[in-house]
Amino acid sequence: MKTARLGRTDISVVNAPLGAMFLGTKQDRDTSFALLDHYVERGGNFIDTANIYAHWVGPQWHGGESEEVLGKWMKARGNRNRLTIASKVGFGYSDVPQSLTAQRIAEECDKSLKRLGIDTIDLYFAHVDDTKVPPEESLGAFAKLVKAGKVRTIGASNFTTGRLATANAHAAANGLPRYEVLQPRHTYLRPRHDASFGAQLALTGDMLNYCVSADISVMPYSSGLGGAYAARADRPLEAQYQSADSDARLDALTDIAEETGSTPHQIVFAWLAATGMLPLVAGSTIEQLDESLDAIDIPLTSAQVKRLDAAGQ
Repeated sequence: MKTARLGRTDISVVNAPLGAMFLGTKQDRDTSFALLDHYVERGGNFIDTANIYAHWVGPQWHGGESEEVLGKWMKARGNRNRLTIASKVGFGYSDVPQSLTAQRIAEECDKSLKRLGIDTIDLYFAHVDDTKVPPEESLGAFAKLVKAGKVRTIGASNFTTGRLATANAHAAANGLPRYEVLQPRHTYLRPRHDASFGAQLALTGDMLNYCVSADISVMPYSSGLGGAYAARADRPLEAQYQSADSDARLDALTDIAEETGSTPHQIVFAWLAATGMLPLVAGSTIEQLDESLDAIDIPLTSAQVKRLDAAGQ
């Protein structure tokens, strides 16, 4: 893994953040601890969670489970100071409505800090845009958290290019912290033109161009498509990606995987890393986690990257 700076901040992280979505729910305490231990042993230092993780897994879960188990692990290992912790606010869970009002941001930050057992969240995301709230209200709330030492820097997830650019322009004009990281849905395959993922927004060309021009880090999620690149019968490719374009790009993945002695799944993550992104890695087992961590260091040639970029329509 290589190191990268988050946006224009002085925060340095590895380029393979660990997605902690199912820690504490699908993955019990012991499995969660083992995955976290292994990630750190491999050199990882950047862990991404959220207040809502993962309330939808079953009726016994209510949100906050990922933060809680992560907090218990950090306390047991005494390693908080060696980690960069990201969490999020915005989506609804349990009795908390979806919102980015100043009050909601302040309340949820305190709850996340308590569950994590830490004093400061290094990277705090607006998890989903709230078009009913003026950007200056949300940014003002985040600024208060930064001033209080509860948050180091902020990011945005599931924002359109226009809303992100407008918010950051307001931040620049008013001396407020800007969104330094964008976390979009993004993988090697391109969604169909008619595809919808609900509140999840896929990375577009204009989003990427804006982020590059503004020095905003891109930290994609769902890059492995839930295991679909393994071509398993129980992990079919989502309908939003089924197209002739995807067929051509899958062929390119397969060709380069054979050339490098890797898997198509790994080439996806190697390609993302080669473009300077920080793709979230995860796994239900150590072996699955290793597959993605190993992928980050696969040295794709410039010719291979160009072939991957050019594949499809």
